[in-house]
Amino acid sequence: MAARPLVTVFSLSGEKSGETTLPAVMTAPLRSDIVQFVHTNMNKNHRQAYAVNIRAGKQVVASSWGTGRAVARIPRVGGGGTSRSGQGAFGNMCRGGRMFAPTKTWRKWHKKINTSQKRYAVSSALAASAVPALVMARGHSIDEVPEVPLVLENAVESTKKTSVAKDVLAAVGALDDVSKAGGSKKIRAGKGKMRGRRYTMRRGPLIVYKSNDGVEQAFRNMPGVELCCVDRLNLLQLAPGGHMGRFCIWSQAALEELDTIYGENGKRIPAAPMTNADLARIINSDEIQSVLNAAKETTRPYAPKANPLRSITALEKLDPYAAEKRRVAQRAEAARAANKEELLKKKRAKRTAKKAFKAQGKKFYAEASAQGTVCENGFTLE
Repeated sequence: MAARPLVTVFSLSGEKSGETTLPAVMTAPLRSDIVQFVHTNMNKNHRQAYAVNIRAGKQVVASSWGTGRAVARIPRVGGGGTSRSGQGAFGNMCRGGRMFAPTKTWRKWHKKINTSQKRYAVSSALAASAVPALVMARGHSIDEVPEVPLVLENAVESTKKTSVAKDVLAAVGALDDVSKAGGSKKIRAGKGKMRGRRYTMRRGPLIVYKSNDGVEQAFRNMPGVELCCVDRLNLLQLAPGGHMGRFCIWSQAALEELDTIYGENGKRIPAAPMTNADLARIINSDEIQSVLNAAKETTRPYAPKANPLRSITALEKLDPYAAEKRRVAQRAEAARAANKEELLKKKRAKRTAKKAFKAQGKKFYAEASAQGTVCENGFTLE
């Protein structure tokens, strides 16, 4: 938050003309959650009531056919001679029927907000407008602005011509933000373009004055520029969209009036719950650590219980003989695995030798078969 005791006052030509004290409200805590909550509810209080026609979907004579005809009991259009007769009516599931729970104009449109919350939100928004990082994070072009908050001398309230107002903004480096807002003008997406909300545009600087001696007429026609009297500060203008950090241009009288509006004789300035939010630094400070108890020794964690069906060591505690029997079985299995290659070598040698005699037998069979049949020339007994 801003903590500077003095703020520079600039003339209409952009030169330094004096200094003034930073208002105490500019040091209020920044509570974006409260600003967002209040803005959300506040923004609902200018809605226009809407509802569907009370007779929509009911402008037909229909009655249920009752039970016993194997059809739904929905009301049906009477008569004949047309495809409409016999069709379901009135229900929200029917073609041409009314909607479910037709909207009414006596809905609860407006939201009540605690006065203390509204004041807290405005104070936070004012404090955020004095932090250049938050103003830039909100999207304002303030690279050429000499100081934030930007305070002009009271002569700005007597400006009556837009051309003069434009020169004043250019002299203090605020015209870039106006140009950015003017260049962002686009046709709205959706049906809102047909309902009097055809264009959308980004927000530019907010001019805050104490007395309107022509300043309203001078600045009101510039794109994105809004004006507000310091006696009627509005959260919807200080934090558009619920986002803190609006670029505000103050007249000197308006800035000094904040000390009258907020303070001992005015509205209470909210106090921060913690003056130092660095919890790690607080906890590790000598003052805290000196009164804390010493760190307690942690108890030795016990090893997880082993499964005796898998662990021989666990099995040995329960049954040493069964553990030894399993070890013998494991050694025998290891011995079989070690002798496996030797056994395979012997089997392969036997198979190779057998194949050699098999080839010799095949050769003999082929020669014997080639001698012909014994009874080829007849068979006689001697």
